[in-house]
Amino acid sequence: MVAVNGAGSTSDDHGQVASAIQTINTSAHPSRTGIDSFVVDEPAVSEKVRVVDEEPSAGHLDSATGSPNGSKWDGVFSHIKELFERPDIQNRPRNPLHLLKLRPRQAFTFSVACLGWLVDSLDFFCVTMTTTELAEAFGKEPSDVTSAITVTLMLRPIGALLFGVIADRFGRRIPLIVNLSLFTVIELASGFAQNLETFIGLRAIYGILMGGEWGLGNSLAMEVLPVESRGIFSGILQMSYSLGNLVAAMLYYAVVPNLGWRALFWISIIPAVITIVMSLFLKESEAWKQTRRQQKNGAQRYYKVAAEMLKNHWLRCIYAVIFMAAMNFLSHGSQDLYPTFLKKQHGFSAGQATVGTVVGNIGAIIGGIFFGYISEYLGRRRTMAICAICGACFVPLWILPDAFGTLLAGAFFIQVFVQGAWGVIPAYLSEISPAAFRATFPGLAYQLGNLISASASQIEASLGEKNSLPDLRDGKTVPNYGRVQGILIGVIFSCVLVLAVVGREERGRQFVDNTKSVEDGDDDDDNNFNVKA
Repeated sequence: MVAVNGAGSTSDDHGQVASAIQTINTSAHPSRTGIDSFVVDEPAVSEKVRVVDEEPSAGHLDSATGSPNGSKWDGVFSHIKELFERPDIQNRPRNPLHLLKLRPRQAFTFSVACLGWLVDSLDFFCVTMTTTELAEAFGKEPSDVTSAITVTLMLRPIGALLFGVIADRFGRRIPLIVNLSLFTVIELASGFAQNLETFIGLRAIYGILMGGEWGLGNSLAMEVLPVESRGIFSGILQMSYSLGNLVAAMLYYAVVPNLGWRALFWISIIPAVITIVMSLFLKESEAWKQTRRQQKNGAQRYYKVAAEMLKNHWLRCIYAVIFMAAMNFLSHGSQDLYPTFLKKQHGFSAGQATVGTVVGNIGAIIGGIFFGYISEYLGRRRTMAICAICGACFVPLWILPDAFGTLLAGAFFIQVFVQGAWGVIPAYLSEISPAAFRATFPGLAYQLGNLISASASQIEASLGEKNSLPDLRDGKTVPNYGRVQGILIGVIFSCVLVLAVVGREERGRQFVDNTKSVEDGDDDDDNNFNVKA
């Protein structure tokens, strides 16, 4: 489907719609590839509400049968074949030092988005780092404590939907400030929990807030960035999550042995407060303003457009959720229980487990930024497929060795490729998102995927405890977390590979007419875009 305006068109502007469609269809417009490349609207301009965003131009529906001209599988096989073709040298990305140069407002907005995701990650990993300490404090097993992680992940879609709809209707800035403020209160209260039930209740509220933050920050960041810089900054934005993990590991090492786990939660609110203060000086997204100006009749119009979007883009929505479920299984399955694996299965100290986490996150940051950058040349799907293949090769090194140094090498390389694939995600989801739902669509897809993968750490912990190994040091048994993690991550890497191959690609799509409109308040249409081949 080729869509023309940010919120759909009414019968009063059909002439403009028809003119715009004719211009787009007759231009030298590169084809778009993807899983729904053969699911397109009828070629005629109807009286229906036209939904934001475009469908690939691989085919048109037959007016009699409602199916694409030719076999619907032609588009699928065509774009899979493209994945294995040599990248066009004309699409080679620019010097990264040039791409990193942003205007002051762009740099400030992106910094706030990164900090917001960092503080969410920091708080999340404060729980995973202290699983053993929390279990001892509350008189529970580690698998019981991981239910707090599960609850957090399960409730994130509620936050994504709630804050996403508010952000798409009323703007990104105020919802982000509210989200971060509430998050800080919950973070502080978590350190005062006296039992596991209270702690899980607080983490449930935190899960809703965490679910809303990513969509808000991602939409703000991606909408303000220059198109050609989107790949590398996508990697930097997503690696704020790994940086939060890294900060949590360092704080754990410095704080928990000396002051206890409660102090870790209290101290971690400091970057959250800084982020709140910075967010007060944000300006609203110009891309949202353009889309908003095209919407009339308020909420009634918005929900009508939303219904039409689901009708025309249902396959894209399902694909995005399934893909994000696989990606979240990959991330949480490779990170959340790894400190516990090092401490309980291998008997390493808390300090050594922290070192393992730090090394893994250094690899994650390197991989996320590098592969985010290189995706401007290789393409989003091809980059993620490469990461899946390479990452699977390092699973044995990640779990099988007994030597600490060798396990560190495995942790480093597994995270290079796990988070290398993740470095593409902010740009990828934003580019395939319908424009009027750029806060809701990526955030909700991300968090519904999180919901599906919510039990990753609990599955690993429970199965690891049931499949114990003899501990030759004292004759007792220890959980076999390594085997469970290895099998799960190997399977998920395979799923990510398949999903990347069959996915859609809209690399290079513009959210505003050009980047100067972000600075100058230009009124050009949000849906004028170019797509690289």
